[in-house]
Amino acid sequence: MAGRQTTARRARATDTVAAAQAAEAAAAVEAAAGTAEHLAGREVVIAPGGCTGWHFHRVPLIALVKSGTLTRILHDNSEVVHRPGTSFVEPPGIEHLHLGRNLGTVPVVLYVTCTLAEGEAFSIPADAPPGATPCDCPVFLP
Repeated sequence: MAGRQTTARRARATDTVAAAQAAEAAAAVEAAAGTAEHLAGREVVIAPGGCTGWHFHRVPLIALVKSGTLTRILHDNSEVVHRPGTSFVEPPGIEHLHLGRNLGTVPVVLYVTCTLAEGEAFSIPADAPPGATPCDCPVFLP
């Protein structure tokens, strides 16, 4: 038999997660379109042992973990760990309070993108949500 044979590859769980993250990020950017003046980007560095403090965002954020391991504590006290090369979307609004922590030994470096109106704050500091542990680490709020 001459020629090539193509073998279909089953999607792996990591492919499905990556596709879901990409779709979520695209939806967040589309939802923010028209509500802000321009695209803003930041590099956020959290030192070992440091954290962002409890905060929320007015617009969706898309974040990529360049290095280090970020542990996010969400408004419901659940934890999500993000390793280098992973991305996530932060939904907007006070109902999505969260805290980012660096529990590792190397700095966490994040590349964060969102749409912001001129002069609008990147993040809004807030008290810990009911039932959550207040932040006791050195705070760095981007």
